[in-house]
Amino acid sequence: MVVPAGRRVPESVHRRRWAILTVLLFSLLIVVLDNSILNVAMKTIASPAPTGLGATQSELEWAINSYTLVFAGILFTAGLLGDRLGRKKVLLFGMVVFGIGSVLSALAGSSGELIAFRAVMGFGGAFVMPATLAIIMNVFEREEQPKAIGIWAGAVGLAIAIGPITGGVLLDHFWWGSVFLVNVPIVIIGLIAMVLLVPDSKDPNPGRLDPLGVLLSVAGLVLLVYGIIKGGQLADFTEPEVFGPAVGGLLILLLFVLHERRSAHPAIDVRYFRNPAFSAAVSSIALVFFALMGTTFFIVFYTQSVRGCTPLQSGLLLLPLAAAQMIFAPRARLVVDRFGARAVCAVGMVLVAASTAGFLLLDTDTPIWVLEVLFFVQGTAMAHIMPPATVSIMQSLPREKAGSGSAVNNTFRQVGGALGVAVLGSVLSTTYRNGIGDELDAVPGLTDSARHAAGESIEATLGLAEKLGPAGKALVAPANDAFIHAMHITVIGATGVALLGAAVVALFLPGRGAPAGAAPRPEAEREQAEAGA
Repeated sequence: MVVPAGRRVPESVHRRRWAILTVLLFSLLIVVLDNSILNVAMKTIASPAPTGLGATQSELEWAINSYTLVFAGILFTAGLLGDRLGRKKVLLFGMVVFGIGSVLSALAGSSGELIAFRAVMGFGGAFVMPATLAIIMNVFEREEQPKAIGIWAGAVGLAIAIGPITGGVLLDHFWWGSVFLVNVPIVIIGLIAMVLLVPDSKDPNPGRLDPLGVLLSVAGLVLLVYGIIKGGQLADFTEPEVFGPAVGGLLILLLFVLHERRSAHPAIDVRYFRNPAFSAAVSSIALVFFALMGTTFFIVFYTQSVRGCTPLQSGLLLLPLAAAQMIFAPRARLVVDRFGARAVCAVGMVLVAASTAGFLLLDTDTPIWVLEVLFFVQGTAMAHIMPPATVSIMQSLPREKAGSGSAVNNTFRQVGGALGVAVLGSVLSTTYRNGIGDELDAVPGLTDSARHAAGESIEATLGLAEKLGPAGKALVAPANDAFIHAMHITVIGATGVALLGAAVVALFLPGRGAPAGAAPRPEAEREQAEAGA
């Protein structure tokens, strides 16, 4: 293939770059769509059989986080495999595994099976996401990369809109497993288009694999998140089965960092983080998804359990969030060109904090347009954070390391989201249990185990109220009030995390006129050291 002077992308690839991007968005669509569909389906899955699986709040958190933890844990290796074996091959493999996991999840007969099969989907998704972004970096020239990444980020908004609406329609007409089965036709169409259009690329000098690093990262993340979720389930973070795994997870993650610093072939080269454009952007993505995923986890219960919306209505309420991302994400580069990535991302983080704090306005009878405005502001903020932060990460690294850079980008996004669901979900559960405890204690004839289960979430309390018949009606209003209070406490935490992200961006992300890749790269430093030797 001929590469014209001044261009690094072959002409045959350059001509079809937009068609390639369109095809790649299919893979992005299924990964994001799946999580957004699951958010709408959580209340249904929490319902007793045969409507759902009777999942508890902690099981719902694990249904989300089993996917996320496997996804995040092997992203480093998936990115390296893409750089080594070829990104197209890895992308196709990930799509097939994701499709198989979707079928198995749809047919799950228990919460435990759903959690396990969601992990299979996470395994497939881990091979999809880094390959997608890495291919974009290899089919677009540097000057067009911000536009392509903006469209890539805008597609997230499309998936956020399609997911809940599709999920709502499916849940109105079919059983809960249909929200996973819908992935299969998208996977099939995407596979055919990728085989025909997407070129393969790889790193001419790939690094070696790091199995010990992978094992340490997965073990550390699983233990940490398990401890946090268990603390929310028990409403007591002092129990050995809570702080033991959490502390153990933190120690293993520290060991992971030390191992990566000393390894000659690390899963992630920690020297990347010496570059402020890289480290600040990665941190901002992790923190904003911590706040966002923790918020979206409970908002579904607000709209469906407290406000009485159907799954379809709940999905339609997310349209302003999705529309804002679709409108503004592809145009974010224009704002960055004028004001600089630091100013745009910092203001975006402040807007995320403001919109999250706005959930304090929500009560059992707040006009629904207030929620819609908050969603639109949140979507607008996200649209001005993700594209410039992603461009800053990807352009801080050499093109041949695009798989590794994409893996870091997606890993911190997923880990931030997983911790957001775990931490904020646990805060919600603990606060709710404390708020509804007296009312449950007053229910005559209720066993200790039944009382504990009913206090874990508003859905569990409302399920008990339904079983009690007319006598259970007295629990509904206190359950709604306890949930609103717990939600308000939770959003205060989410707001604080978003403000922390704004401070990180304002202090460390390069300002206007500083190119994303201006800081020295670890590879360049290594080559200079080897040359000096």
